Amino acid sequence: MRPEFEHPIRQISTRVAYTSPYMRLREDRIVRLDGSEGIYTYVDKPDFALVIAVEDGGFHLVEQYRYPVRSRSWEFVQGSLPGLAVGDPESLARQELLEETGITARVMRRLGRLNCATGMSSQGFDVFVASELSHGKAEPEVEEQDLRRQWFSRAELEGMIRDGLVTDDSTLAAYTLFLLHMPSA
Repeated sequence: MRPEFEHPIRQISTRVAYTSPYMRLREDRIVRLDGSEGIYTYVDKPDFALVIAVEDGGFHLVEQYRYPVRSRSWEFVQGSLPGLAVGDPESLARQELLEETGITARVMRRLGRLNCATGMSSQGFDVFVASELSHGKAEPEVEEQDLRRQWFSRAELEGMIRDGLVTDDSTLAAYTLFLLHMPSA
């Protein structure tokens, strides 16, 4: 539980400095606790769903090129709705899992909600564990045409994390949540 507290920053005004189909860049005029004024700029993006697909003691991951860091990244399935839309997190999780891997899950368990990049973005995400899986054909979006899918054992995944091959913060945070909820899974 969070203790109640006075917000240390008060918003005076807000404006959208830039918008695209994927995000908005907001610029807020603020007043700090000491009375000084300033500008706080942050990325305003819709929330996303992240899916940990578990099967046979391991996990299904996807790998794709991530332009901002100019490298490929192994991650749990994750995504948001197009056009800055918001929707039901579980429906989104099921949709992303199907699109990126061709997998459907009979059981989808919500583990919790996390925030990413809290100092620069409003975006958060819901973490789900998908189990009792059925395999079909993936239908990736045009931005995901280089997407690769692969199953890894728990030992392989943890080795990839130790070796710096998995660096996506959302994947790492979600895996921590998974370990806390399902340590023997």
